[in-house]
Amino acid sequence: MLVTMAVAEPDNAARRAPRVDAIRNREAIVRAAAEVLAEQGAAVDVREIARRSGVGMGTLYRHFPKKEDLVQTVLRQDFSRWAESARQAAIAAEDPWAAIADFYEQALTGYARHRAIVENLALTWSDPDLEGIQQLRLVIEELCARAQAAGLLRPGVTTDDLLLLLVSLGHAVQVTDECRPRMWRRLLHISLDGLRADRGEPLPGDDVSVH
Repeated sequence: MLVTMAVAEPDNAARRAPRVDAIRNREAIVRAAAEVLAEQGAAVDVREIARRSGVGMGTLYRHFPKKEDLVQTVLRQDFSRWAESARQAAIAAEDPWAAIADFYEQALTGYARHRAIVENLALTWSDPDLEGIQQLRLVIEELCARAQAAGLLRPGVTTDDLLLLLVSLGHAVQVTDECRPRMWRRLLHISLDGLRADRGEPLPGDDVSVH
């Protein structure tokens, strides 16, 4: 007589558990890395990221074999959020000048306090091939074009000017935020005033020396 033995199906939950745990661990690592990178910049020790995320170093390295992989994952995520938020704010602002002012206010209130973003922006602001920089550049190009079309932006001001101004003011926020937290807004007001179309003096070129 042929005896048929029933083969137990593997428990679906058991099969899924490692995958669920892996996803949960990766998300915890990225969240912790975003916090630590914002506070301390890209020079942070990965052991601090592992500690905050509640995983071991082996787990961290399985997901991100190199520290640079983790840093770039966080920066891409945060740059994308920043650029999209800025784009939405620019779309919502009917007045082209208000759109520029709101963009800087939002950027400096939020992500200028993200040390790794400011560091990375300072190093890569002129690189058009980086995804995050390209997103940010497109937002600023749109703001610049709207203000120029309305006759509100000083002639000769470029997208690179506005990007580099963001880098400079971002550092100003980090330098003054603890001791003089309102100082950066004063600098922003001065900077925006210098961008207005009624400033008639021609802008110097890139090759002009300062004596």
